[in-house]
Amino acid sequence: MTEQTTDDAAPVVGDGDDSAHPKRHTLRNWLIVIVVALVVAVGVRAYVFESFFVPSGSMIPTIEIGDHMIVDKLSYHLHSVGFGNIIVFHKPADDHTSANIHYLVKRVIGLPGQTIWFHDGQVYINGKPIAEPFLPKGVKTYPLSAASESPIHIPKNEYYVLGDNRGDSADSRVFGPISRSLIVGRVILIYWPLSQWHYF
Repeated sequence: MTEQTTDDAAPVVGDGDDSAHPKRHTLRNWLIVIVVALVVAVGVRAYVFESFFVPSGSMIPTIEIGDHMIVDKLSYHLHSVGFGNIIVFHKPADDHTSANIHYLVKRVIGLPGQTIWFHDGQVYINGKPIAEPFLPKGVKTYPLSAASESPIHIPKNEYYVLGDNRGDSADSRVFGPISRSLIVGRVILIYWPLSQWHYF
């Protein structure tokens, strides 16, 4: 009887005996691990978390000059921006106060649809004074431009942001509310220096 063969029964061709080349096998495995790790790291940085360095003092004392922080870039794809959140965002086109800086970090104070007003050092939202427990006691907030001296209605998909260092922060009092599209993400951690370690 003659044995019948078909294309479906074609022999499987392997790479040979790896045991004959253990060093080559180990090197290949490490290269695969390194490549996968790099791909994951790039993906995480692009879509999930990113580290930022703070060169200015607009958020003192919450965030000091020289602090390194982690920003959650996925956060606002899952839930909405909230009052008091600290965010990193692209510098608005009409902000001419921060040369050679592409990102800013501020705190969200006004939300879409609200009306914000500054009077006698106090921040008012929809006609009522707000509590800001994240600020040092006695901090006053004053308008920095003619446009911010009157009540400001915050448009849809825009946010009013202020620096915690109210006396030295170019923020929405200067460039107005920022668009949701400018927001990079929410600050969740200060990790360096260790003396400043803080999880928000």
